[in-house]
Amino acid sequence: MIKLNLTVNNAPKQVICEKDDKLSSILRESLGLTSVKVGCSTGQCGSCSVIVDGKLVRSCSMKMSRIKDGATILTTEGIGTPDNLHPIQMSWIANGGAQCGFCTPGFIVSSYALLQANPSPTREDIRDWFQKYRNACRCTGYKQLVDSVMDAAAVMRGDMSMDELAFQIPEDGRIWGTKYPRPTAVAKVTGTLDYGADLGIKMPKETLKCALVQAEVSHAKIISIDTSEAEAMPGVEKIVTHKDVKGKNRITGLITFPTNKGDGWDRPILCDEKVFQYGDAIAIVCADSEKNAKAAAAKVKVELERLPEYMSAPAAMADDAIEIHPGTPNIYYTQKVAKGEETAPIFDKADVVIEGDYFTTRQPHMPIEPDVGFAYLDDEGKLCIHSKSIGLHLHLYMIAPGLGVEPENLIMVQNPTGGTFGYKFSPTMEALVGAACLATGKPVFLCYDWYQQQTYTGKRSPQFTTVRMAADKEGKLLGMETDWTVDHGPYSEFGDLLTLRGAQFIGAGYNIDNIRGEGRTVCTNHAWGAAFRGYGGPEAEFPSETLMDELAEKLGMDPLELRYKNIYREGSTTPTGCDPEIYSLPEMFDILRPKYEEAKKKTAANSTDEIKRGVGIALGVYASGLDGPDTAEADVRLNEDGSVTVLTCWHDHGQGADMGVLGTAHESLRPLGLTPDQIHLTLNDTRYCPNGGPAGGSRSQVVVGNSIKVGCEMLMSAMLKSDGSYRTYQEMVDENIDLVQHGKWTAPANNCDENGQGKPFACYMYGLCMAEVAVEIATGKTTVEKITFIADIGKVNNVLVVDGQIYGGVAQGIGLALSEDYEDIKKHSTMKGAGFPYIKQIPDDIEIVYVETPRPEGPHGASGVGEVPLCSPHPAILNAIYNACGVRIRTLPALPEKVLAGLKG
Repeated sequence: MIKLNLTVNNAPKQVICEKDDKLSSILRESLGLTSVKVGCSTGQCGSCSVIVDGKLVRSCSMKMSRIKDGATILTTEGIGTPDNLHPIQMSWIANGGAQCGFCTPGFIVSSYALLQANPSPTREDIRDWFQKYRNACRCTGYKQLVDSVMDAAAVMRGDMSMDELAFQIPEDGRIWGTKYPRPTAVAKVTGTLDYGADLGIKMPKETLKCALVQAEVSHAKIISIDTSEAEAMPGVEKIVTHKDVKGKNRITGLITFPTNKGDGWDRPILCDEKVFQYGDAIAIVCADSEKNAKAAAAKVKVELERLPEYMSAPAAMADDAIEIHPGTPNIYYTQKVAKGEETAPIFDKADVVIEGDYFTTRQPHMPIEPDVGFAYLDDEGKLCIHSKSIGLHLHLYMIAPGLGVEPENLIMVQNPTGGTFGYKFSPTMEALVGAACLATGKPVFLCYDWYQQQTYTGKRSPQFTTVRMAADKEGKLLGMETDWTVDHGPYSEFGDLLTLRGAQFIGAGYNIDNIRGEGRTVCTNHAWGAAFRGYGGPEAEFPSETLMDELAEKLGMDPLELRYKNIYREGSTTPTGCDPEIYSLPEMFDILRPKYEEAKKKTAANSTDEIKRGVGIALGVYASGLDGPDTAEADVRLNEDGSVTVLTCWHDHGQGADMGVLGTAHESLRPLGLTPDQIHLTLNDTRYCPNGGPAGGSRSQVVVGNSIKVGCEMLMSAMLKSDGSYRTYQEMVDENIDLVQHGKWTAPANNCDENGQGKPFACYMYGLCMAEVAVEIATGKTTVEKITFIADIGKVNNVLVVDGQIYGGVAQGIGLALSEDYEDIKKHSTMKGAGFPYIKQIPDDIEIVYVETPRPEGPHGASGVGEVPLCSPHPAILNAIYNACGVRIRTLPALPEKVLAGLKG
């Protein structure tokens, strides 16, 4: 042990610790400074950044033996407080810099160190600094963070006042369509918002810390599990195995379609008979400390019989492949699409036919905050599980039978969450902490490290796609044929629904009267397929948007003009045969055309023999909602002081649910004249909140938003007097009128038939992307220099939130295009190895143009936004690579070695 006297945030502190303890752990656990977030634990993300003796350091990789006695340490808590914001924090709020907010305190500290060293930085200075100090953000796309530092520097120099920086409510009081800051912004920028790991530190003393015993192979029979040595280890309370799980010990995948050949009960809570993928949980060690739990986990002996590991769909589809789930074929779901006439005769007579094979990779979500959660039994004996879940009611019903708990005795709560980007549409650790709590009778806490996050949680399902298009010599599309294969990993949850997306979105955006195709879902032993932003859209639209460029070349047409000729207009129908809701695509293309012509001239003029530049475009289309009559509910309550509380599950994984609810409710309640601070939010707790449905498919603004609007209108109707004024709280009580109104909304949509035809969604989103790239001829390295994104997402609720969704989605699209992968379990288990895009990989020049076509079914005209920004950047970038250097990449990601091989070929 060592003793250190420190000055922390200008206050003297004495610390007694082990010399090998990490500075981050001491600051968080001994000193309670939970603004210091631990993400990767390897110094690659910067969320733990603090200043030690004037130097910016990553505290997760600094041992206490390196801290000098008398050292001075500064964390976010010492920079500014909720009552006394620093200009950097105010600027982060004003520019929407804090989305999920998990990385924000680290960026605040890093920015403080930068501005101490350079009070007048350029944008490139800021980008160089964040790159050097490995400050990583997965949400924002970085542009707003640079904006924030620039504005903060201006205030600190005296060139701008704090009042000028702060948001001012318009005279009419309306916040809809403005840059009103999200309600959680102050807590995020000051580091006072507690995420799961922060709450874990503050759990009761008897809370047991959990460590998992996990599979280190991808497919095996379990012969035996020996816990005897581990049980004798210090601090161990219990080692939970499948024998301790009282229910079915399975998580149901909630089969969507009756033609699915599986039953959905294929994912074990704790493996009993088999291991299906690397990282599968076999046992949970519950101990008095995380250190003791992990030490004991290493002593659990698992005897396995290795089985063939099918790490791709073609391998699992081979004739000699065994069934991964005995009794269920590895190809367990097939989806057809049949629109219009048979395509074979059309292709026989067409002037031009073109075909291509494409592959979208197993993209990892890579949130900075690893998965974390805890469970306890409340005073009523109910099992309460807190996690990063973005589908509380959904997960409740997915895990309750497996745990042996009646749904009414299970409470699910979402903690403030550091990004998920869709992986938490699946329950990951909820059932694990539930099983451990029930087996021990004590509160339990489990926090993954980043390696576990990467190796255990779901990924984007890879997709192999073949597309054929037929056109006449003028470029009119006559027909399309498709074939797609979804590698969904070992667990079937939502796999059939994902495969349906191929029928709905391959060729989306274009009027194609005749389509035939077939897709299939395949069980493999690689990482299970989880929802990821775009959920099938990036996989479906990459092939068709690339093939459109190839068709344009074959026809001798400009890629923009070929698209313009075929986009949706009055009378067009989607691939599912329904009306596309609105017809703004011609306007969007007209806006892009002059920018495109300018970009073509610029890239041609700036190309050299060493660096070739090019421009590419792609159209993205996605829907806002889950298939069919998607439903959400919300309660709206009048309070005694005249304020209103909205209660619902609009889950927040960084996208801004708090602002979504507030903006929608405030606009709906405008006749009451309420200020934003008179609207209170109670969100994401199944004990109190009605079922809003999961936060996926860009559905929340439309479906949950409409339920809030309905509830607000019902409350105002109940309050309305005959003279046009509104009843007070007391008048409502005196007249025995309900103070709580229950809003419910169901989308006017229906499920697709066996041929993929129907009206599955009420609202759509459209995104037209143009990418300008530079390709180094010597190395094949591609740099995206500018992105232009024309978006029609209906009326904008909140500019900061929506901008953030597009910037962030574009950044993830760049990662999908150029670097991100999770194929090699060892190589891709770190942020750097998996191709995480840092700030210098994302252009600072991102232009967004909104075409706000009001949506007939959207609340106040809004549609969704989250998915569409990730549907078109990657094909636009790959089309730009071809335009630059003549190399056509059809297999993602376009790593430098792939481009270089194409150049040499």
